[in-house]
Amino acid sequence: MNTQTIRQAFYKSIPVLAGYVVIGMGFGILMRNAGYGTAWAAAMSIFMYAGSMQYVGVGLLTGGASVLTTAITTFMVNARHLFYSISMINTYKDAGKYKPFMIFALTDETYSLLCDGKVPAGVEPERYRFFVSFFNYCYWIAGSILGNLLGAVLPFSTAGIEFSMTALFVAAFTEQWLETKNHVPALTGLLCTLLSLAVFGRENFLIPAMLLITLALSLLRRDGEETL
Repeated sequence: MNTQTIRQAFYKSIPVLAGYVVIGMGFGILMRNAGYGTAWAAAMSIFMYAGSMQYVGVGLLTGGASVLTTAITTFMVNARHLFYSISMINTYKDAGKYKPFMIFALTDETYSLLCDGKVPAGVEPERYRFFVSFFNYCYWIAGSILGNLLGAVLPFSTAGIEFSMTALFVAAFTEQWLETKNHVPALTGLLCTLLSLAVFGRENFLIPAMLLITLALSLLRRDGEETL
């Protein structure tokens, strides 16, 4: 295996390392404070790997939510994945044996690193994308376990810790803004989101916003050139 591929994938994932370990620790601390030990925190991160949904899941677990409520909430929180993953179909089509894991591991942050389709010179493209996804996955699991262990021995106030996910999304947005010259998709997303927020309210705006963004970007396509 090309070690250059692994090395470049690691370099690419470093920004997510800084975010995932800290935010994963926040999730682990929440789990500990809710009465769930390290095995639970690790299992949720290994098998769900859903970031914001795991934060929401702590409340669902402690609140005794029904299966139906959990299913609907999960769909609403993660519905955005249905939209932005479509743009990765061509990028992932030749991934072969790596494809199942790469689909499972396509989080917001991994998407932000891979969505441009570019790979460094001298690397194996599919393995490069796989290892970027794999490293991010490991960072999240490590952060969750570390946070849960720390939560068992150190007192933490979890007030406002949920904002850490929002902070990471803002960081990913900022990085994409700085790296790309075409800001039409970003501005379209912001405007559609603000409009949906004003019309539907903060509890119900997510899915309408995603639908509106998809429609707007589809209409902005010109001569076969995608704005995404």
